[in-house]
Amino acid sequence: MFPDGQGAGYPRPMSRARLPTFAAFWPFYLSQHAVPACRWLHFLGTSAVVASLVYALATRIWMLLPLCLLLGYGPAWVGHFVIEKNRPATFTYPLWSLFGDFRMWGGMLTGRYWTGTPVAPMTEADAMAESSSSSSA
Repeated sequence: MFPDGQGAGYPRPMSRARLPTFAAFWPFYLSQHAVPACRWLHFLGTSAVVASLVYALATRIWMLLPLCLLLGYGPAWVGHFVIEKNRPATFTYPLWSLFGDFRMWGGMLTGRYWTGTPVAPMTEADAMAESSSSSSA
């Protein structure tokens, strides 16, 4: 059983309610990356993706593109399953998770998010409740 109560049984039942915006998703995303070592693995993986994309485009070696998936997801998933012991948001919010990866990567390039917990831990339900209370205010 993962600390967020989601368990390791897959597939996870899809919740009918979803976080409505990326702004609502972002605090949840950060809370799923509370351990600095997990963020480091994401940073390394995303950096490897950027480098391999640039190299593939510069050399026109298109067969390198599938390698980007392994370079990006490999370290990130180790961070989630082994270090954070939670389920990657990619499974439920693939596009927002990708945006979140690059937003966190950019923040790390500028010196943010290297240490400490960026936000208090929260579940997807917590983020949904917070989103609905702030949108109704």
